[in-house]
Amino acid sequence: MRSATRKIIHIDMDAFYASVEQRDNPSLRGKPVVVAWRGARSVVCAASYEARTFGVRSAMPAVRAERLCPQAVFVPPDFVRYKAVSKQVREIFARHTDLIEPLSLDEAYLDVTAPKTLSPDGEPLSATEIARTIRAQIREETQLTASAGVAPNKFLAKIASDWKKPDGLFVIRPHQVFDFLTPLPVGCIPGVGKVAQQKLETLGIKTVGDVRGVDIAVLQETFGSFGARLHERAQGIDERPIEPDQPVQSISAEDTFERDVPLDEIEPTIRRLAEKTWASARKTERIGRTVVLKLKTAQFRILTRSFTPETPPESLERLVEIALALRERVELPVETRYRLVGVGLAGFRDRDTSRDAQRETQPALFADWPEGL
Repeated sequence: MRSATRKIIHIDMDAFYASVEQRDNPSLRGKPVVVAWRGARSVVCAASYEARTFGVRSAMPAVRAERLCPQAVFVPPDFVRYKAVSKQVREIFARHTDLIEPLSLDEAYLDVTAPKTLSPDGEPLSATEIARTIRAQIREETQLTASAGVAPNKFLAKIASDWKKPDGLFVIRPHQVFDFLTPLPVGCIPGVGKVAQQKLETLGIKTVGDVRGVDIAVLQETFGSFGARLHERAQGIDERPIEPDQPVQSISAEDTFERDVPLDEIEPTIRRLAEKTWASARKTERIGRTVVLKLKTAQFRILTRSFTPETPPESLERLVEIALALRERVELPVETRYRLVGVGLAGFRDRDTSRDAQRETQPALFADWPEGL
C-alpha cells in the first residue's frame, strides 16, 4: 500500500466546548449540557455526553435539543475561552511534530512519521506511544480528555479516533487495513451521504468491502470524479499529505434532493444547510465574509451566486437572509428543476483583520465538493 509508511494521528477532543464548561463550572458536571444560545434560530454548538444520550447533537436546532432533553442546561458559547484551551492543546502537539493540520478548535491531524519525540535510548517513539503521550499530557495540563486514532493515512486515522470515543485510543496498523475496512458501512467514506448510499445499494453495495467488487468504471459512470475516490478509499488509500497551518478559507454544506425540485421549494433546505454551515463556522478562529449559494440543475449544470456584505454575517438569521436573497439572482426559466443545493461561507479572515485586508480576493468555494452526489 502506497501510504503504509506514513504514521498519522488524528486527535479529537471529547465534547470539547461542553467539556470546557463542565471543567470550569463543577455544578455542570454529570449534567446534560448544551452549548448554544436559546432561540428559534439557534443551533447547538456542542453537547455533553450526558446530553447525547437523549439524541442531542451538534448543529441540531436548539429548540429540537430542548424538546429531546427538557432538563438540559443551556450555556452560551464562549469562543475566547475555547480558543485559549485549543492553543494549549496545539502547543502539546508541537512538542511531538511540526506537521500539524488543525481542522477546527477541537481536532487536528499529526504526521509523526519522523517525530521529535525520542525514547530514553534515543530511538523515535512509535506513533501509538506518541498518541498515548499526547492524550496523557492533554489530561494533565487541561483536565480534559481526547480520543486518538493512529493509522497509515488521514482517512483511516479519522475513523479510528471515533472508534473508542470518548477518551479512547484505537490503532489501525498497515496489515490490518483491509480486514478493518471490509465490514464497515459504506457511509463511513467521506462524501457518501444518504442519496449516494441509495445509489450504491442499487448496485448491491452496502459495505466498504462491497465497493471493491465493483469495477472503477462503473463507479465513475455513476458518481463522476467521486467514483475514483470511492475506489481508492475502499482500498484504504489516501495520499493526502498533512498541510500545516492552513487557515480556513471556506465552509459549506450541501444536500441532494430525493427528487428534482423547482426553485421555490428549496427554502427549507437552504435554512437547514445554513444552520450546518453556521455551526461549523463558529468552531473556527476566523470570520467568513462572503455568502455563497450553490445549485445544480437536473441536467448537472452548476450555478453559484455570492454576496459580500459591508460587514460579515453576524448571526444565523443574517446568513439565511442572504442565502435566500441569492436564490432570487438565479435567472433560469421557472420550470427549471434542481437536484442539489449548497450554502457556504467564504472569504474567511482573522477576527482582528483590518477592513482593507478583508477586501482581498476570495478563494473558490465548493472546489473540492464531490461531483455527482
